[in-house]
Amino acid sequence: MATEPLIEFKDVSFAYGAKQILKGVNMTMSRGQVVAIMGGSGSGKTTLLRLIGGEVQPSAGTVSVAGQVVHQLNRKQLFRLRRKMGMLFQFGALFTDLSAFDNVAFQMREHTNLPETMIRDLVLMKLHAVGLRGAHHLMPAELSGGMARRVALARSIALDPMLMMYDEPFTGLDPISLGVIGSLIRHLTDALGMTSILVTHDVQESLQIVDYVYFLADGVIAAQGTPEEVRQSKMPFVHQFIHGEVDGPVPFHYQAQSYAKDLNMVAPAGAATES
Repeated sequence: MATEPLIEFKDVSFAYGAKQILKGVNMTMSRGQVVAIMGGSGSGKTTLLRLIGGEVQPSAGTVSVAGQVVHQLNRKQLFRLRRKMGMLFQFGALFTDLSAFDNVAFQMREHTNLPETMIRDLVLMKLHAVGLRGAHHLMPAELSGGMARRVALARSIALDPMLMMYDEPFTGLDPISLGVIGSLIRHLTDALGMTSILVTHDVQESLQIVDYVYFLADGVIAAQGTPEEVRQSKMPFVHQFIHGEVDGPVPFHYQAQSYAKDLNMVAPAGAATES
């Protein structure tokens, strides 16, 4: 497995207005790795992907991809870098009026000058890699959820990216489709020599395919390690997340005043009272 860094977060902070999302985050992701980013809802996982893609800029620190500081790039440089990235959205986001074939061909037609005969061969190759060459003529409405996700994956790797980002790739899939997508992520990462980043809540499937895990909580890296280190971790937060426990460092109850005070509050105006 290669160890050359592809992505580096150095003391990265980010806020939406007054709401602080990330606080001095440091991460390194190497070429050839599959890396999972886990954490509770609203912990900033997807924000990390947006920072990598240059959709938003950090309020402090730097995000580097292939040695380039993303927020220092001009528009032309940023678009050039983005062409080396692939993104698989949560529900595929296929173009509904295009066939599976034309969805995969879209980037090739937009960003290359390849002849249509070569595009045809490449599209069929990408669809074959995800097991759907025989479904190239189908429209998105004719595909199952798992098939649509696989076509979207073929489209994402159409230009052989150096980096693939997956935003909740396992959401809504049946166990078979989930296993297929997980296996494809691992296989394509190894075959293409790229880096893959998974933002996911699916602990068990992810730990079978990833090389490294980062846990986000309260805007910081609360824990990190290999799948085996994560499974053996005694840290309360990691243990709660891995085992899906209801209460722990991440509380079940949202912060509130005492229940007794709420029950003894003055009745709202207009409420019925005893005479």
